[in-house]
Amino acid sequence: MNVVIMESLGIGAEELASFQKPFEEKGVTFSSFEKTTDIFRLIEQAKDAEVMILANMPMPAEVIRACTKLKFIDVAFTGVDHVGLDAAKEKGIAVSNAAGYSNEAVAELGVGMALSLARNMREVEERCRAGQDKTGLVGWELKGKTVGIVGLGKIGTRSAELFHAFGSEVLSYSRSVHADAPAFVSQVSLEELLTRSDVVVLHTPLTEETRGMIDKAALSKMKKTAFLINLARGPVVNEADLCAALREGIIAGAAIDVFDKEPPLDITQPILQAPKTLVTPHVAFATEQSMTLRAEIVFDNLAKWMEGNQINKIL
Repeated sequence: MNVVIMESLGIGAEELASFQKPFEEKGVTFSSFEKTTDIFRLIEQAKDAEVMILANMPMPAEVIRACTKLKFIDVAFTGVDHVGLDAAKEKGIAVSNAAGYSNEAVAELGVGMALSLARNMREVEERCRAGQDKTGLVGWELKGKTVGIVGLGKIGTRSAELFHAFGSEVLSYSRSVHADAPAFVSQVSLEELLTRSDVVVLHTPLTEETRGMIDKAALSKMKKTAFLINLARGPVVNEADLCAALREGIIAGAAIDVFDKEPPLDITQPILQAPKTLVTPHVAFATEQSMTLRAEIVFDNLAKWMEGNQINKIL
């Protein structure tokens, strides 16, 4: 069996070899490649593969259709909207993801971003390096503030636990009621969440229902003193509307880890010029611990699929 690893899994060569060894002993061969968006290179790399492993690099339907031997796509990521699922479905290719590997990493970064915005960390750091003081940049505490979490899955629930530990009131909105939600979480409508929250944190998956859900109308419902944190998917937020809201003072600030396209970004992109904005190049999931856990899940997915018992099934 030929397995292609289309991009780095974020672990060292020795650790990767340890995951591959039990499979190699069963005759499985592995080939590893550097991340690319070149369609022809992707096809050339994967054309003879029965299994494809990738993380968050785009995998167009065109490539999947060209891989005539492909039987299984093992996605080392939670979201799969970057994979040509229609093509996989057409060809009867199984797809699994690595849900759960980054719950802690993403939730912790959300708290870090909220603290950074609330304490003006970017601005005061620049002031300090310039030999200046904090004048006009006194921050506020999370304790006693209201945090609204959009998407109460496992990451959203962990996020709620962390903000609750800081003494925040926690609201949540999801498409369905979560009967198993912690007692300290108040499940409300999206409008109520936007209206009441001092910090709005997005943890929702990207679907046709959530695409563009945070637009001009939604932003206008938020407090002028509120912050928006997007750790979900870029297209959940209408970027142009967010930039306008930041320029016009409709909201007080934003922290963005995900964009309409995967970083690196064009440095002229408006969101990079928007005031009161903290931006990071899609790092929420990336910690040493989460990368190891992700690899464990990916290779467990492979083992179970080979046994005929697919887990973490998308298709």
